[in-house]
Amino acid sequence: MDVIIKHDLCHKHIKLNEKEKKDVLKKYNADLKDIPKIFINDAAIIHLNPKTSDLIKIVRTSKTNGKTEFYRGVIDG
Repeated sequence: MDVIIKHDLCHKHIKLNEKEKKDVLKKYNADLKDIPKIFINDAAIIHLNPKTSDLIKIVRTSKTNGKTEFYRGVIDG
């Protein structure tokens, strides 16, 4: 499993704390139900010990677009 998160094609996943989560949802004027989902047992986040309703920030980097951040809400699956 540790191998997966170190792979070049696996983007950085960060579990946000409650304040960060609140700030992101406020910034986008959204509820957690409006955010795209990621399963709690997804190999890319299992090392973060996620709980349902956590918010995960995904940081993607590319040569053409620089750094882009995406968010996913954790669901049971």
